[in-house]
Amino acid sequence: MAFACALFSAQSPLQRSIPEKEGISSEAIMKFLTVANKIKSTEFHSFMLLRHGKVVSEVYWNPYQKDLKNRLYSCSKSFTATAIGFAVQENKLKVTDKVISFFPDKLPTEISDNLKELSIQNLLTMSTGMEKEPDFIRGSESDWVKAYLAVPIDNKPGSKFNYSSLATFMLSAIIQKVTGQTVADYLKPRLFDPLGIKDYDWESNPQGINTGGWGLRVKTEDMAKFAQFFLQKGKWNGKQIISEDWINEASSAHILQNPNADEKLRSENDWVQGYGYQMWRNRFNSFRGDGAYGQYMLVLPEQDAVVIMTAESNNLQEELNLVWEHLLPAFQPKAIPENKSAYQKLKDLENNLSIEPLKSEIFPKINKTFSFAENKDKYQSVELKSNGQKFEMKLMINGKSYPFEFTSGKWNQQETMRIQPTSDKKSLTDSYKLYPAKITNSFCWKDENTLELKTIYLETPHSHLMDITFDNDSIVFELKNSADFGKKSTILKATEIK
Repeated sequence: MAFACALFSAQSPLQRSIPEKEGISSEAIMKFLTVANKIKSTEFHSFMLLRHGKVVSEVYWNPYQKDLKNRLYSCSKSFTATAIGFAVQENKLKVTDKVISFFPDKLPTEISDNLKELSIQNLLTMSTGMEKEPDFIRGSESDWVKAYLAVPIDNKPGSKFNYSSLATFMLSAIIQKVTGQTVADYLKPRLFDPLGIKDYDWESNPQGINTGGWGLRVKTEDMAKFAQFFLQKGKWNGKQIISEDWINEASSAHILQNPNADEKLRSENDWVQGYGYQMWRNRFNSFRGDGAYGQYMLVLPEQDAVVIMTAESNNLQEELNLVWEHLLPAFQPKAIPENKSAYQKLKDLENNLSIEPLKSEIFPKINKTFSFAENKDKYQSVELKSNGQKFEMKLMINGKSYPFEFTSGKWNQQETMRIQPTSDKKSLTDSYKLYPAKITNSFCWKDENTLELKTIYLETPHSHLMDITFDNDSIVFELKNSADFGKKSTILKATEIK
């Protein structure tokens, strides 16, 4: 059953309401949050549920906070595709336009038939014909557009789904070519300003083109506004900002990720339901903007609902299954009786969910500096000072000093210029927008000789985990990046400087 979508103003923040008034029980939301908080494969960072255009639940797992931005992975793609929609609306281009027509000065010497056929629509639907993502381009100083156009196209464009972040980068490059503006600047008066999305930024490549497929930074509530904008078929504050036809086209399936998927796989898996214009189709006649590590902008038209989740997850399907299991059945067509007791319990739960800091039971004292053996990561020295509930560390890396202060039993927020963890260092292209990075730290002595340190990079899904083992006049320093869930580690040895 479809519901009429609420049309509200561009005010920020979004309107709030009580769950029961919008036809969903506080108990159902509590059950979702309780189960979500216990899943070991997913560390939730924020959650927002909208029904009939109003926020009925909002959670930021401490130390994550409402006013922090999220460095988006592929959720960025949905915004880039929307810029294409505005350009189509303004007759600046058509989705059938050939990609080579925009870059006549960047073409390879020999232009294959498949390259000639490559269209904007092929980029939008991840059906470029390339066998694999040409990720060697990312992070390089070379001309990304020229390098992309030189990649062989193995299959006929439009014939096969192959996910590629650089396909989205090319959409960003096309927008900049036809408008003279970056995607972020082009979207400002058309999307960001009308929706009240402020204080955003977007990474750019060395040629000054927004990366498109990743690197947009917005708040959780901004993600909710964007999803609600799609739910409202491109309307905001009663005005049709982008055509309903474009929203329908962008959110419809244009290609199947796995045309040979059997009935069982289609009934269980949200990655084989079809792909639109940088939007994934889900089960239950819904669709989503989707980013690595469980960044979701879920749009549920039949329920007139939006679900936003940010997390660090290595089981993305399980994260979605939580929504299908606990929230989807809970939506009622009309308001239900208020339950003040349950609502207060929900508010208490929302306000008390947290990622537990490391907590120490012992507090050995130390005041030493260690020099690292030569290493490829250019770690030079580390200064360690322990004094009760606080622990200070100063890392010298490649001639630069990075001070950190950790506390036991609570998070200690600060800023740093140290490079943040990521799944792909090559994707960190425009670092001045990311630094100083907002971080928070805690520590724990596992025993008299073993120290554990944790640094969360608050505007990313990720953290640094560091173990320091003391052995007389030397240490073993082990660094892990949560982006790979501890699968890799850097182990360095250092000796005391006396």
